[in-house]
Amino acid sequence: MPTPQTRPPRIQIEDVWPAIDCGRYPAKRTLGEPVEVRADIFRDGHEVLGAAVRFKGPGMRQWGEAPMEHVENDRWAGTFTPDALGRWQFNVLAWVDRLASWRDELRRKIEGGQTDLASELREGAALLGVETLDAATGLASTQTDRSEVTQLGRPLEVEIDRELARFGAWYELFPRSWGGFQGVEKILPDLAALGFDVVYLPPIHPIGETNRKGRNNALQAAPGDPGSPWAIGGKAGGHTAVEPTLGTIRDFDRLVARARECGLEIALDFAIQMSPDHPWLREHPEWFHRRPDGTIKYAENPPKKYQDIHNVNFDSSEWQRLWEALRDVVLFWVEHGVRVFRVDNPHTKPVPFWEWLIREVRTVDPEVVFLAEAFTRPKMMATLAKAGFNQSYTYFTWKNTKWELTDYIADLTRPPMPLIYRPNFFVNTPDILHEYLQRGGPPAFEARLVLAATLSPSYGIYSGFESFERVPVRDGSEEYLDSEKYELKKRKLDGPLLPLVKRLNQVRRENEALQYLDNVTFLETENEQLIAYAKRHDGNVVICVVNLDPFADREGVAVIPVQLGLPPAFTVRDLIGGDDYHWRIGRNYVRLGPGKSHVLRVDRV
Repeated sequence: MPTPQTRPPRIQIEDVWPAIDCGRYPAKRTLGEPVEVRADIFRDGHEVLGAAVRFKGPGMRQWGEAPMEHVENDRWAGTFTPDALGRWQFNVLAWVDRLASWRDELRRKIEGGQTDLASELREGAALLGVETLDAATGLASTQTDRSEVTQLGRPLEVEIDRELARFGAWYELFPRSWGGFQGVEKILPDLAALGFDVVYLPPIHPIGETNRKGRNNALQAAPGDPGSPWAIGGKAGGHTAVEPTLGTIRDFDRLVARARECGLEIALDFAIQMSPDHPWLREHPEWFHRRPDGTIKYAENPPKKYQDIHNVNFDSSEWQRLWEALRDVVLFWVEHGVRVFRVDNPHTKPVPFWEWLIREVRTVDPEVVFLAEAFTRPKMMATLAKAGFNQSYTYFTWKNTKWELTDYIADLTRPPMPLIYRPNFFVNTPDILHEYLQRGGPPAFEARLVLAATLSPSYGIYSGFESFERVPVRDGSEEYLDSEKYELKKRKLDGPLLPLVKRLNQVRRENEALQYLDNVTFLETENEQLIAYAKRHDGNVVICVVNLDPFADREGVAVIPVQLGLPPAFTVRDLIGGDDYHWRIGRNYVRLGPGKSHVLRVDRV
């Protein structure tokens, strides 16, 4: 190896955290959350080191600096708290503190009994810029000095989102079943009173007529059948138009404004698919893949078939124009006040496209939140999160036993997942009616609601859940009979589960422990039908116990470990039932009815 042209640094900075894929992607935090930076910092020899975190927000010219402290075994840590949304940069700075090194050497010589320190004192005087110095003055000096300053070769990044990206309650509804935009506008105050943060609307665009689906996904639509909202595009336009039966764009703008007044966000579905009647098929035929016979293949996900839609061709020679057109669709709705998008099947589109699009949109408006509807392989789901998605659907719907839930939460909280992946625990969707709900009835719905609302900072329900809708189209299917995807329903906000929804949303807002994911500790119950866990944030501790059996009472214990840091005996308040109980470290007896739960706040004694 040839001799280096410049002298390499002697200070080593290693294992910096957070660094996602060696800095390829940014970590995630929300506004107001401290960003803890850790690194191994060391040097040959006995010199005393100093270190700091340097940080800079979007559009800022000057770097800020926060001190790093030595933790143990060459591990250093420091924090900074971003005060603006967007992508921040940070670096780790380390140096030799010559004055501290000199003081340390002087102290060790004095403690070792050396008395001839004239040379050392002259050296200290030179460092301090004085003519003479005695040992006591030298040791008492608190000045610092930076020498051999070293930093990472390039800064690392962290994406700062608003709180809604981490914490919120979602309610999904089809506007056409509530009287269009004006009908939805009327129930916004009620949804806000229930404690929801986001009202998510499936596609609101014109619906194609060619190959329109009928009731229960029938290939032939009957007169008056409205079709699937995901068959986007018709005579009234494409992705930047609204379905005329829902109202006008002005009606939509009024809906968004009214939602803001109520403290709600309107989330739109961004689905990259077109009905055969979408204007892009005429205006940009080069964006679609054609078979040798000239026909365009309709969308499929075997065994499912979607005869009413076509996918775009991301391998088109005009792919750049396609990317830009799709970005402009999102920005169109951002201009109309939309700050939240649920993205349909992002795992079937190129990851680099999403990384580019999300960065482009959030550069314009860093408040925008993207939720990935990606039910696919875990590696792809994690990569979509790294590429920019602020939240993701999860496998929660299919995790119904104690071991499934504990194992899955362990996966979601294992580093680096909490730094990149934010789960949204939807209890049901228009496509997913799990067998547990079908067979378990109201107790199963209640148990799943409590689990979703207390395990995950973000969760959602699709309308009908609060009314215990649970009839499948056939045995063994997760599709609803008379699915709202293909027909209108007359919805009302009057389901019997809504009082529990309201109370849980209130409890979530009042207890910070329920606003984070990676603070969960599972507790032993001595009964596989009882799941128990504690969540702690600062001084707020919440203990949840849920009976997973929707058919029978279950009894067991909740074992509180010493590691939770609670006193030997304490009082808990049931935030659902209102009762107080005396608990202690160790075994605490629990008996719950079918699907019932305890959500207990710890009151210290």
